[in-house]
Amino acid sequence: MADMHISLFSAAAAALIVVWLGIRCGKVRAAEKIMHGDGGNALMMKRMRAQANFVEYTPFALVLIVLLDLMDANPMALGPVALAFLVGRVLHAIGMDADGAHWGRMVGMMLTIPVLLGLAIWAILIGARVI
Repeated sequence: MADMHISLFSAAAAALIVVWLGIRCGKVRAAEKIMHGDGGNALMMKRMRAQANFVEYTPFALVLIVLLDLMDANPMALGPVALAFLVGRVLHAIGMDADGAHWGRMVGMMLTIPVLLGLAIWAILIGARVI
């Protein structure tokens, strides 16, 4: 059986990140007494979108990481790639709090999109038995 430590770590880290994002939402919700939705609160909307954005991108990355792990992809490459994705997601979430442009949001997406694209291409190449 394949060594699935990278997948396990990635899924666990993603779970911790989504909990952290939920707590960030909960803090604003409690402080501003917002029962449902964003309550018209700009910070609440940003935090909700940061969490939703994480949930939108992360499943695709995790599926690809797991499948690449199962196909015995090079762990010395897969580990740093998985870490880059997760760091990118955290930076993006932090940057989402800003009212204007923020380096964290920009760097977060600059890590997320190329990493996700790279994972997809890597999986296609393995699936096509090119590598």
